[in-house]
Amino acid sequence: MKVYQITYPEIPDTAGDSFSVAAGFFDGIHRGHQKVIRHALEAARNEGLTPAVMTFDPHPSAVLGNREGVTYITPMEQKIEILRNMGIEAVFVIRFTKAFASMTPGEFVDSYVKGIGIRHITTGFDFTFGKFGKGTPDDLERLADGAYEVSVIGKVEDHGEKISSTRIRQLLAEGEVEEAARLLGRPLMTDGTVVEGDKRGRLIGFPTANVNPADGSCLPAPGVYAVYFEWDGNRYPGVLNAGYRPTFKDPDKTSLSVEVHLIGFDGDLYGKQARILWMDRIREERRFDGVEALKEQIGRDKEEAEKRLSGLSGS
Repeated sequence: MKVYQITYPEIPDTAGDSFSVAAGFFDGIHRGHQKVIRHALEAARNEGLTPAVMTFDPHPSAVLGNREGVTYITPMEQKIEILRNMGIEAVFVIRFTKAFASMTPGEFVDSYVKGIGIRHITTGFDFTFGKFGKGTPDDLERLADGAYEVSVIGKVEDHGEKISSTRIRQLLAEGEVEEAARLLGRPLMTDGTVVEGDKRGRLIGFPTANVNPADGSCLPAPGVYAVYFEWDGNRYPGVLNAGYRPTFKDPDKTSLSVEVHLIGFDGDLYGKQARILWMDRIREERRFDGVEALKEQIGRDKEEAEKRLSGLSGS
């Protein structure tokens, strides 16, 4: 796969290649996004074009809304991995800046549609582009002048409601990871590095891998979850606590911790790059009156995680 990192006013050299492109931000690459991307793949096959995706980084709200700490259901590296697995052969990642956002719809089409050899562009019905987001799929068609074709994919619904990144974020904020996975078409995945913790889990009989999530990761609500834990081609079931460890509350520590007890594994994972697949929420996080009560609950959580994972698929 070829990944073009583009900063306005740069136009990548794609001489000799022609593309069928799915265009959008595609955070989560959920089932609605997948329909857009698969249409671009089908058009590429039918018309002898290279299947591609055009996306943007960072999220426009981080630039135009001056929002700090914007998180992503699929951070860019993960997004590119998913697209590769779908069969996409080129990704255009346009750096979203105020200068890029100031382009008129016509300037955007001239530079980043006609200018890079797009012969077929597929978007969702609500795709916007250009200054103030005033460009619409109708404008893409109006500005084509025969240089490219446009396909517009309508709203994809589930139970009468649009499948959207916003809806999935709300589910994650409520801890509803299983329902979020249904709309995504896969479990939420969080990539990160295993770091050294306070080893308190080992002392109480439940050693944990403490994971530092990749920057910008969108995490579910605090609580206890049944998960799969992957590293170096290995996968283990696990029980995860995401939260602030109220039983051992340190008033100087306010950041969310992500700790996974791996079922059937005992070893050193420090420094490993790992992936968490969030499968199901077991309960909310709560404080216990002492270590013994906590140990008993963790034992029950472990049994519950094994039970739930036995009925779920991690792929």
